[in-house]
Amino acid sequence: ASVARECVCVCLQACFFRLLCFIPTGFPVISVDSQRSTDNITIRQGDTAVIRCYVDDKVSKVAWLNRSNIIFAGEDKWSLDPRVELVTQGQLEYSLRIQKVDVFDEGPYTCSIQTKQQPKTSQVYLIVQVPPIIYKVSDDIIVNEGSNVTLTCLANGRPDPSITWRLLNPSAEALDVGEYLEISGIVRSQAGRYECKASNDVSTPDVKYVSVVVNYPPYIKDVRSSETPVGQAGVLHCEASAVPQPEFEWYRDERRLSSSQSVSIQISGSRTLLVVANVTEDDYGNYTCVATNRLGIHNASVFLYKPGTGRDINASGCACQSFWFLLLSVLSALLKC
Repeated sequence: ASVARECVCVCLQACFFRLLCFIPTGFPVISVDSQRSTDNITIRQGDTAVIRCYVDDKVSKVAWLNRSNIIFAGEDKWSLDPRVELVTQGQLEYSLRIQKVDVFDEGPYTCSIQTKQQPKTSQVYLIVQVPPIIYKVSDDIIVNEGSNVTLTCLANGRPDPSITWRLLNPSAEALDVGEYLEISGIVRSQAGRYECKASNDVSTPDVKYVSVVVNYPPYIKDVRSSETPVGQAGVLHCEASAVPQPEFEWYRDERRLSSSQSVSIQISGSRTLLVVANVTEDDYGNYTCVATNRLGIHNASVFLYKPGTGRDINASGCACQSFWFLLLSVLSALLKC
């Protein structure tokens, strides 16, 4: 089989150089031995490539080929591609110009010459590089905390682009490298805008973004009040963290409160205020803030107190109760000892 291939190659070369004999005399070129290694030219897609071939006065016939296709024979253009043209400066150059280079232009180009002694060729391999383009990226998603998440980012380019991920939080630390970003048991701190970047050094990277929203149940992170004299308005604050945003309710001694002439409930996003107008002695005491969304419920207690009672409630009553339960447990254990 190898002998047959060699025979075919020899026949093709012989046929081509016989063809040159019928080509009108063109510009002579500097001849390069066909045993010389092929040179490479690297160019970006869309740019113009000029493949050089220079002349002397010892060559009678010349042609340009791409693989087995004749592009120019002498000054006669055989190619139908309007992007391809011959570049000649006086009688010293016989170069090939290709405008708006594309990937299908990649391959070997041969400047083939005929001399009185023997035919020779100069070959150049054109390498076409393509800037990275992200052609598919995950849609924005909403998931519940604890779910497994896979983000996808697929890109083309030559050479193949590398894919990197970042979560655009304040630190913006780099994450995994690759087309797929796997997040196991996602938590609320991993919510945000994810950046997918495709790079191959041909041009500026291509960048796309995916927004990830993580739903989680409410957690009341702040309840507080201040001492309020009789006859003045008392204000109780309650703030919760939750996605989606929580709904709020206020209770007094297991009785749900609603806005009235004596009580006003204000809700703004993740915060709520309970305003008690014209506080009386009966208004002092424990109030409960309840935050709910479709994933869960959380409550915390806060006291409305009058000056001089010694109370300074800036944390949840639940936390206070937990502290006393812990203290009683410790004392009980010590007594048993």
